[in-house]
Amino acid sequence: MSTKGMSLFEKRRRRNRSALRARSGGRPRLSVHRSGKHIYAQVIDDAEGRTIASASTLEKDVRGTSGANIDAATAVGTRVAEAAKAAGVTQVVFDRGGFLFHGRVKALATAAREAGLEF
Repeated sequence: MSTKGMSLFEKRRRRNRSALRARSGGRPRLSVHRSGKHIYAQVIDDAEGRTIASASTLEKDVRGTSGANIDAATAVGTRVAEAAKAAGVTQVVFDRGGFLFHGRVKALATAAREAGLEF
């Protein structure tokens, strides 16, 4: 498939997903999406095509603060890890999409690891 005309974001996203499929070993993936105002995370079981757990800055408990900072990303990472553990998932692969592993994405990943998810 040609990558001509694709944005750098789309190229990074495809490259990252391809590498994840190769090393996932059947584990669910922790997918992250970052927008200008919010950050979203979900644990997805690709074999069954369903979302196991999710968290975002749109939820009531986190909504009071800005969703576009590292503190909010840390809260979302902790919440998604707790929800995943409650659903029986302890090991995931981290899918950063086309986003660089820096700032809010890194804060979310670090918080999820500290809350008990392994990746």
